[in-house]
Amino acid sequence: MRARLLLSTAAWLLALSSTAQAETPITPDPAAPKGKLPDTAQPTAYRLSFIIDPDQPRFSGEDEIDITVKAPTSVLYLHGRDLTVAGVLAKVGGKVIAARYTQVDKTGVVRLDFASPLPAGAATLSFFYDGAFGDGASGLYRVKVADKWYSWTQFESIDARAAFPSFDEPGFKTPFTLRVITKVGDRVTGNAPETEVRPLKVDPQSGAAKFLRAAGKPVPAAMEEHVFAPTRPLPTYLVAVHTGPFVRVDGTVAPDPERSAPLPLGAVATQPQKDKMGYVMAETPRIVQLLEKYFGEPFPFPKLDQIGSPIMPGAMENAGADTYGDGIIYLPPNASTGSKQEFGMVVAHELAHQWFGDLVTPAWWDDIWLNESFANWMGYRIGNEWRPELNIGVGGLAEGFSAMNTDALEVGRPIHQAIATNGEIDSAFDSITYGKGGHVIAMIAAYLGDDKFRDGVRLHLKRHAYGNATSEQFFQSLADSAQDPRVLAALKSFVDQPGVPVVDLARNGSQFTATQSRYAFLGSTPRAEDWTIPFCYRPIDGARACTLIDRPSVTFAAPAGGAFVPNAGGTGYYRFNLPQADWQALIAQSPALKPAEALAVQDSLWAGFRAGKVPAALLVTAAKAMAANPDSNAAINGGARLSGLRSRGLIADAQSPAYRRLIGSLYAPMLAKMGFDPAAGAHAADTPDRQKLRQSLVSLVAEEAEDKAVDDRLTAAATRYLGGEQQALDPAFLGAGFAAYARQGGLPAARKLVAVALASEDSDVRASALVAAGSTGRRDVQDYLLALSDPRLRGYDRLVVIQSLTGTPGTVESAGDWLLAHYDALRAGGNGVFITSRLPGALSSQCGVDRAAKIETVLGSKVRAAGSGVLAFERVVESIRHCGALRDAKAGEIAAAIDAS
Repeated sequence: MRARLLLSTAAWLLALSSTAQAETPITPDPAAPKGKLPDTAQPTAYRLSFIIDPDQPRFSGEDEIDITVKAPTSVLYLHGRDLTVAGVLAKVGGKVIAARYTQVDKTGVVRLDFASPLPAGAATLSFFYDGAFGDGASGLYRVKVADKWYSWTQFESIDARAAFPSFDEPGFKTPFTLRVITKVGDRVTGNAPETEVRPLKVDPQSGAAKFLRAAGKPVPAAMEEHVFAPTRPLPTYLVAVHTGPFVRVDGTVAPDPERSAPLPLGAVATQPQKDKMGYVMAETPRIVQLLEKYFGEPFPFPKLDQIGSPIMPGAMENAGADTYGDGIIYLPPNASTGSKQEFGMVVAHELAHQWFGDLVTPAWWDDIWLNESFANWMGYRIGNEWRPELNIGVGGLAEGFSAMNTDALEVGRPIHQAIATNGEIDSAFDSITYGKGGHVIAMIAAYLGDDKFRDGVRLHLKRHAYGNATSEQFFQSLADSAQDPRVLAALKSFVDQPGVPVVDLARNGSQFTATQSRYAFLGSTPRAEDWTIPFCYRPIDGARACTLIDRPSVTFAAPAGGAFVPNAGGTGYYRFNLPQADWQALIAQSPALKPAEALAVQDSLWAGFRAGKVPAALLVTAAKAMAANPDSNAAINGGARLSGLRSRGLIADAQSPAYRRLIGSLYAPMLAKMGFDPAAGAHAADTPDRQKLRQSLVSLVAEEAEDKAVDDRLTAAATRYLGGEQQALDPAFLGAGFAAYARQGGLPAARKLVAVALASEDSDVRASALVAAGSTGRRDVQDYLLALSDPRLRGYDRLVVIQSLTGTPGTVESAGDWLLAHYDALRAGGNGVFITSRLPGALSSQCGVDRAAKIETVLGSKVRAAGSGVLAFERVVESIRHCGALRDAKAGEIAAAIDAS
């Protein structure tokens, strides 16, 4: 059956000629919902028709929504944000009822007032509207890449309403049928397979054509309509519509025991990325098959496209149409180990969502943690299985240890938090959800055993396929599968309350007494909490043993021998503290620790220092011992943490020479022994982990130790690279090379790097050049960068520059002051989950009680009035205050430890 063309040729031509319109008026309605919509109607299907020409500033659409009205009503609330709606109709049987459309809230709540009441039962809502493309990665947005415009969608969390009127909540899952009218030759990618591309002729004598000619605009001879199959049931936030002159490569994922037929696979890229599409096409099939094996189920959608965007600062699991930042999936043949690790982890994470999030979707945003926490754990787990030599798995635990610093703040939230309003939704997308949540999942999986945990996951997916589920239902599936109710107590104690447990261990003859409490920074007094902690430990040369710490204190037999590891395997989401002699014995065994255990030791040791329980001298001792660990992550962890003290001003200028000598003594001999040539492919024969270690050493030796020989070598290589000798600088050393070039060249070098960045569509070159320019610490460079107004500087580029300036000694406070003065404009210029979560973090390198007070005074009322990003802001202020308290209390001790090293 041939579907009717909903949008007329005239409407399409008028859309081409449209210009930006006035801001959508908002009429406040005290009765409007601030969070969940009233239970008045249920959507059952959408038919979306768009006119999308990314060359133009606006798009047009017709949106039909089939609904079930639960009781007669004259008023219906749903969602739409900043759309210009020309008309709304409700069709009930053979009757048409007109409605008035009013946006009543800035977050996109809409009220429909009907001319006569809608009766209970089936109805269809029809909307005719247009809207402006965004220029940041939210809603329906467009970007000019080289000389061509493209458009993408990014709807999580609540940005689908900026592209079409909708019931924009995860609990509403329906089929979507999509049609898009484009210029001839443009490609469209959606969630479902494209079934037809129809040519549409334009009558040159039509009124719309005459209008265009009179306005001095070209009249297209033809256009095309792209028609797509209906999707499986989806929530609005997983809908995808990408349009423009994209390049596409097609292939398949071969059948496997879980799937009898080939799965259509595509890669979609802007034209500058066309030569980098081989890696994602070659490596995605293996990751899909590993996930199918884990879940015991075939890929849940009829096709998979992997799509790149130049401004996506992460990735998004749109069903059957995953979207990534270009640099994540479009890798050159000689990509660095770090780039390949990111590819494996992120692709596995997003594809895991196709089951856990897309097949089974949270019922409301308070359960989004389960989506992201589980996918984060799966990303590292499956990524590690995909390419074991890349050592991806340990990164998940490193992310969890990092999240502990946020979780330890007094201002915080549990992983599973109640979300009452639209403004609170984006706060769920933070390090607590990803880092802590993923680590807690790892802890429970390790305690249960991989098979029992996997079986619980499979049971959950079978119970709720193509529907919605809550956290409680997931917990129940795990408990039913494992037949161990203690799992629920342990999991809930970490999920339903904030904070990090710390286990203090005290020797008592042949026994240890383990006492749990809530970890607190020096001078902090967070509310007390209790946990059920799966505590696993082992003697340094022995097997792991586990116990549940479900009381304030428990006693267990001390492992025989000397040193023992309190967080065996590193999977426990807790910190520990040891008597001084046990710390020293454990640190002495640093070279023998497994990678994740080494990170756990360093995290707990440094946490002990920040709590006032561990002397600073022990940090230096541990950094020296850990440098001999064979794992790249463990070997440089101490140096990276020491550099963090420097970047936040906890190492005074007087100690700078001693600090540089310390870092040089630790890492320069390691680099010299390995050898270092920055040229492309010079170390290609090394293992990936050895390549990554060299890359980390180069940065520490050049930037922290200020080793002139290494810095000169990097600068010379970068100079040749920027002069056109592409083989002079390997991708692994692009950032370090550009940074050295900027340090040595000052403002002229920064100008050169900015010019290179803005002329490039290579995401690594662009980002590395902008970061390097922003990391010189020079005020003249700062002033130049903050005054940039080049139209090629995208919103996300500007955020990268600001974060570099505010994270670099020398400009940290001055750039922070600039951000305070321009916060309103920056916030207004970018919406969506990515900007909301990142902008407050640009101030996180500030340090001092006085700085915290200033930031609170300048921004506090503005952030709270805006209603979103409040938690992220309050965390930043508290962390700045804690940094100041640590500096005031420990600066002398740190100085003595550095001087004595």
